[in-house]
Amino acid sequence: MEAASIGPSLKAQGRARRRLLWSRLAQIVATVAAFGAVAVLGIVVFNVIQRAIPALNLELFTGVQSTFGESGGGIKHAIVGSVIITSLATAVAVPVGVMVAIYVSEFAHEQAKRYVRLALDVLNGVPSIVIGIFVYALLVVGSGQAAWKASFALAVIMLPLVSRATIEVLDLVPSALREASFALGVAKWRTVLFVILPTVRGGILTGSTLAVARAAGETAPLLFTTSIFLNAVVYDPRQAMATLPFTIFTYSEAPDKSLNDQAWAAAFILMAFVLVTSLFARFLLSRSERKLEGR
Repeated sequence: MEAASIGPSLKAQGRARRRLLWSRLAQIVATVAAFGAVAVLGIVVFNVIQRAIPALNLELFTGVQSTFGESGGGIKHAIVGSVIITSLATAVAVPVGVMVAIYVSEFAHEQAKRYVRLALDVLNGVPSIVIGIFVYALLVVGSGQAAWKASFALAVIMLPLVSRATIEVLDLVPSALREASFALGVAKWRTVLFVILPTVRGGILTGSTLAVARAAGETAPLLFTTSIFLNAVVYDPRQAMATLPFTIFTYSEAPDKSLNDQAWAAAFILMAFVLVTSLFARFLLSRSERKLEGR
């Protein structure tokens, strides 16, 4: 009776036991790595905020760089310059990037798709300093530096990011939407413009905001295109402008401690901008996914 009551054991044994142990070990390692990445981010954020606090005041946002030998001053000219240059780059990169993605996803043949995707991947992997040297040789030599030339360099950096992100969300659009539009006799260009693009609007904005966040922190292209500027607020893109990345680069090596503090404050402002744009991108991405899934 006792032998008959004994059932098969559900405990993993042999090869199944070893697989279970390896699975748990991999899970532990992945968890530790994830917490390690979050910890590193937390240390960086805490360190930047701690060092930026002494320089975070109203004068930082309303004043310009002080002359040699004077204390105080601010980085208003750098903030304005970064906003103008990044805005111009976005105005160029986003429309061109979206049009490239539409061509690849909706109109190009398979062979052309492969070539364009490869070109975008290669362009995305080109170091920013190489792009800065290219724009310097193309536009700066012989005519001088200007803010719009820096915007062109940042637009080149942003273009593959916008295009690849838009291609990915266009591939998620159900074929039933296209087929229903074609069945009603709607032209293909109208289908793309009034059916497909409104559906993936959130995904396009997501890719655009991520591209803006990356371009806003680039320093190398700015060294070659807009590093010789006046210590004043400039609104004309035909002139060189101060920028936050270049200000961080120069102030961090200055002998004046107040300028070092302002460099940390500028880093905090730039980091906050990237954080806000990244959160906004995540919000738009989740909203676009819910819309595509019909929730």
